[in-house]
Amino acid sequence: MVKKLNKSNLLKHMAVNIDLVKQLREETGISLADCKKALEESEGQMDKAKEYLKKRGQAVAAKKTERAVGAGIIDTYIHSSGRLGVMLEINCETDFVARGEDFKTLAHEVCLQIAAMKPMYVKEEDIPEEIIGKERALIEETVKEMNKPADIVEGIIKGKIEKYKKDICLVDQLWMKDDTKTMQVLINEYIAKTGENIVVKRFVIYEF
Repeated sequence: MVKKLNKSNLLKHMAVNIDLVKQLREETGISLADCKKALEESEGQMDKAKEYLKKRGQAVAAKKTERAVGAGIIDTYIHSSGRLGVMLEINCETDFVARGEDFKTLAHEVCLQIAAMKPMYVKEEDIPEEIIGKERALIEETVKEMNKPADIVEGIIKGKIEKYKKDICLVDQLWMKDDTKTMQVLINEYIAKTGENIVVKRFVIYEF
């Protein structure tokens, strides 16, 4: 049996969908069209719609990572104490996007993350080999007394090194405002929003 919606119920049903689209737009900043598509694909379930948008952002970002980034901005953050500051260079493809509010919002969020979590490098490839070597030596010193087979100990060392690298690299850190996503996932979401490749080039932390 097919249940028919009368005009009143149909309008109410449509209004609920519109409200959900607006809510998803407010919570994610993604375009209304993409939010509508996400809710349609997830049958109106907000959590599934957010996951859909996250995966879509990652897919879009993967297609754009090789595109040149010849524009961008320098952004700064100074803590209210005046004793901590961050200077950031973040790049995109065009001046049009660089001047946009979405790009400036992302730059601000990255500055806040750097100030709060104090990463040492942008990405894993930036870590000098000697830094990894020193950290490995320290880890080996702490686990050498373990009464475990050599392969198990090596696995523990490898795991600790991987965690260390994620802790000190900006793009691998969990976003301080939402620990369900890394900073790279956040950047990917803005790549999907703007339609351009976005790359954190470098940053400096000033503190005393």
